[in-house]
Amino acid sequence: MGITSLLIMLLVGAIAGWLASKIVKGFGFGLLGNIVVGIVGAFLAGLILPQIGVVIGGGILGAIINATIGAVILLFLIKLIRR
Repeated sequence: MGITSLLIMLLVGAIAGWLASKIVKGFGFGLLGNIVVGIVGAFLAGLILPQIGVVIGGGILGAIINATIGAVILLFLIKLIRR
């Protein structure tokens, strides 16, 4: 993995984590936490979405949408566990 790929992955993770924290009210983990939530969310969405037949286009925008959906699912699960 090159430095450019790593920077893009971190940027997509940060944007997805930030968007997910805005969608799921009351959960904000700061910049590093949002990056982690976004990256884990992207992995989660990569596993779940194809299994249920949801395919999102490629490119950076598709990656951000995919990661955001996964991050929202992850934050929702965290919210359920914390209660």
